Amino acid sequence: AKQIGIVTGGQAQLWYDLVATGRDSHAGTTPPSMRRDALVCAARVIDLVDRMMRARGEDGRGTVGQLIVLPNSRNVVPGEVRFSVEFRHPDGAEIERLAAQFPREAGFIARDCEIELQVKEVYRIGAQPFDPACIELVRSAATELGYSMRDIVSGAGHDAIAVARHIPATMIFTPCKDGLSHNEAESIEPHEAEAGAQVLFRAVVARANRSV
Repeated sequence: AKQIGIVTGGQAQLWYDLVATGRDSHAGTTPPSMRRDALVCAARVIDLVDRMMRARGEDGRGTVGQLIVLPNSRNVVPGEVRFSVEFRHPDGAEIERLAAQFPREAGFIARDCEIELQVKEVYRIGAQPFDPACIELVRSAATELGYSMRDIVSGAGHDAIAVARHIPATMIFTPCKDGLSHNEAESIEPHEAEAGAQVLFRAVVARANRSV
């Protein structure tokens, strides 16, 4: 792993809320031909999200993080499922392609399952590049301090991404154990944190000493 991540920007994002509506029926008395199982439809849409993500390689992101199954009974075929879908990608053009493709493909699945599917787009934002001058300050600081580095796009929607829409900004990343972040098990060694702090300090001082 490199010691410093030079963050060049934030990913584009696309979020949906979905509701699959079928018909509640008894698990023991309803044969396959009579079932309108909302959860089966939702499961196939979730698989679609995963396939769309993987088709875009290691830059692709596709997640279903919320799933509410109703009536949530062991012996009832689910009549309604509410769930979230989100896509992320560093390339805003990929998000636009997903926005055109996903609702259409999900609709085909719902039709095959004989399920009513509502697909509501709730959030879309383009990729946000960070300020080239700020990026260069971080790169120069890491070079002067002798740290190894790599460029990286922020996968999470940090505050700096919103700030960058109005004023120059960038970010500095440091390694986490096994690459795990935004998790209680996230771990960083003191020397790794020190490297990030040293780069930040040097970049801020360099920016403050500029004539403009």
